Amino acid sequence: MLLRRVLTDDAIVLQACDDDGAWVAAPERAAALGGPVFDRGWELALAQRHQREAGQLLPFQPVSFRDFMLYERHAVDAARGLVRRFHPRQARVAGAIEALTRRPFPLFKPKPLFYRQPIYYMSNHLSFVPSGAPVAVPSYSSALDFELELGFVLSAPLYDATPEQALAAIGAFVVVNDFSARDVQRAEMVSGLGPQKSKHFASSMSVLAVTAEEILPQIERLYGSVAINGATVATVSSAGMQWSLGEVLAHASRSERLYPGELFATGTLPGGSGMETGRWLRPGDQLSLTIDQIGEISHRITSAQEPT
Repeated sequence: MLLRRVLTDDAIVLQACDDDGAWVAAPERAAALGGPVFDRGWELALAQRHQREAGQLLPFQPVSFRDFMLYERHAVDAARGLVRRFHPRQARVAGAIEALTRRPFPLFKPKPLFYRQPIYYMSNHLSFVPSGAPVAVPSYSSALDFELELGFVLSAPLYDATPEQALAAIGAFVVVNDFSARDVQRAEMVSGLGPQKSKHFASSMSVLAVTAEEILPQIERLYGSVAINGATVATVSSAGMQWSLGEVLAHASRSERLYPGELFATGTLPGGSGMETGRWLRPGDQLSLTIDQIGEISHRITSAQEPT
């Protein structure tokens, strides 16, 4: 079942596609079919801005955005790629040690907390742009990266939920792209406060949301790809999460209220970033991120000075 966003005079609602393929306009019917309904003036203004930018809307405006890191393989390969890009001498030493031990270099492994509980950071939910909008390289960065992720939005509130209750509260799935300024990110992470300007300038998602009932039965069997200028540079899979989606949402809800419309993401699917593939974004690139059965995100990358 698909959901799409619709503008009215004073609200934004989600239309749901019924079994006959017809779009159902009534907000109460959309809610009955599993689609969250939002009615906020500031969301209307954001949606209108997005429509001007890309000619289309986000499937919903997130009311918050938490991004998890659920894949050990991504963490290891991304750390290796980061060192390769910014510290080539150390990369050669680490590579030699890996060749001898046939194991990941110890500093490339996630920190111990990764194995004890789901970890995440809070990003800027107001900087989401829709697929099709041009995205500029931040003026302070020369290492713009993409991250292909699986996003999921709540359609029901949670508080101290069990994993089973948390899983049942997922309303829909989208493709998420977590843009990252990697040359800024490392210093921010070392500060102890987590990513800031390296992440908050832009994120994006696919045009349509697909209801949870369509995706959850195959959550570990989703496949996708990354293409730059029409050439495939990576293929990805959703298999291998350190924690289930029910577990990560249950953890987020511990002594904390979660609300409908809050967006979460799995973190980068292994292989789904330039840090892993070595293919970094440059002005003029056309980026395409796809997860089969959910959707696609595409953007033209512009220079910091080029108007969008």
